[in-house]
Amino acid sequence: MPTEFPSPISILKEYVSIVYRKYRSLHILGKTFIWLIVLFYICFGTFIIVVTPARIAQYLYDQAQLLAETHFGWLVLASLLVVVSFPPLLGHTTIVTLCGFAYGMQGFIITAFATLVGASSVFVVLRFLFNQHLRRWSERSQKWQALESLVRTKGLPLIILIRISPFPPWVYSNSLFASIEAVSFWQYVTATIFVFPRLLLHVFIGSRIAALSDGNQRGHMDKQTKIINGLLIIGGFILAVCTSWLVYSMVQKHAQHLQESFHELAADTTADSSEDDPLLRPSSPIVDDCA
Repeated sequence: MPTEFPSPISILKEYVSIVYRKYRSLHILGKTFIWLIVLFYICFGTFIIVVTPARIAQYLYDQAQLLAETHFGWLVLASLLVVVSFPPLLGHTTIVTLCGFAYGMQGFIITAFATLVGASSVFVVLRFLFNQHLRRWSERSQKWQALESLVRTKGLPLIILIRISPFPPWVYSNSLFASIEAVSFWQYVTATIFVFPRLLLHVFIGSRIAALSDGNQRGHMDKQTKIINGLLIIGGFILAVCTSWLVYSMVQKHAQHLQESFHELAADTTADSSEDDPLLRPSSPIVDDCA
């Protein structure tokens, strides 16, 4: 029977269960830290309600326009994209959306260039400066060795599939491929280029948010245009989530298929070894004596 894709609800339940078990196993300090984060977000949400989203959006739009009007504003955003490509920093998707917020669809040029430079920099730095450390770590992990063997066998198609998947996140995906010697630099760069459509989607979402954030532009829009822009933003988010879920499901299905193939290969190898090994043959004198 063909393997069915896991539903989003089942995936969500699985992650909620994992998170809850992790929370239960935390020390009291860890639990306190989590509740402090929750308190921060509650205060942050209260701040947004009191100040009003319209005023906050207008302020952010004005600052983004000031950044876009400076000669080296694009270099600031590009530099941030390069920096957050290194572990353990986060925020790549947020900065990509900010490029669309400040520069419109032209922000895609900044995003594509900086993403490629940042990803390549991570690969080179980790592969050549921390290669010995990564090898010592990977040699102690059987799962990592199995993944490296799998990538070496399947090649570029599997690298691309993992690269466009939302899991692992961008910064950890960079570290993942840099630590696998079977992945060459040209394969890594080629797989990174396949991420560009996802970047374009986030830049588009940022540009639509900017159009609704500016009170002047919003004031000249009729009701229908506002609704269309709102639907485009919501549709972009839904498309991003659905695409991520689809790719994740494909990766899971592919991984399950590879695992089944691995077990079948292991069973065949064991059977062949049993037939060829004189010590394991039923007619072997050693076996007969033991019987």
